[in-house]
Amino acid sequence: MGNYRSERLEKYLDDLAAKLPTPGGGSVVALVAALGVGLLSMVSKFTLGKENYRQSEEEIEKILNRSEDLRNRLTDLVDEDIGVYGRVSSAYKLPRITDKEREVRSKAIEKACKDALIVPLEVARSCLEGLGLARRLVEIGNVRLVSDVGVAAGLLEAALKGAEFNVKINLKVIGDRDFIEEKKKAIGSLVRNRVKIKDEILKETEDKIENIS
Repeated sequence: MGNYRSERLEKYLDDLAAKLPTPGGGSVVALVAALGVGLLSMVSKFTLGKENYRQSEEEIEKILNRSEDLRNRLTDLVDEDIGVYGRVSSAYKLPRITDKEREVRSKAIEKACKDALIVPLEVARSCLEGLGLARRLVEIGNVRLVSDVGVAAGLLEAALKGAEFNVKINLKVIGDRDFIEEKKKAIGSLVRNRVKIKDEILKETEDKIENIS
């Protein structure tokens, strides 16, 4: 399992670009989402203590606390995705000469792929929550940093779509129909309104930028 939390950014990017199985798209999605909520934390901190935003201070503090919780969890998920991918890869490497070996291998692949869905689904839930925070922060946060909220919204929406891709591709090798339908419904409910929410935030971002004097 990787431990990129404590590595330099250059190390992560070099490994990402290399001919290596990990890090890959799942890890990147978690990282992009962490960057998005990190921007929300920054905007919140630059809003707290400002006289013009005193009336919203309590709500901003709640947004900050939640965005930091999400950032820390998403940073963990960068490495957790690498770990679950490793277990999928190990399952595919199991021997498949005899009928018994093929049966064991098939069951191991299905279990590993089911387990691998935990990460992108959690990333997706975190992205949707982050978009909710951004939608409120664009209204009550420091207007001088409103562009950063817009950037955060774009990152979170993209990461949410990426998480959907990761869920769907893992479902392709699973034979459990009930499980597949359950997870399709779960990710579907998370992604359904993502573009609408993002567009609302970006429209508010653009309007506020236009009105800055």
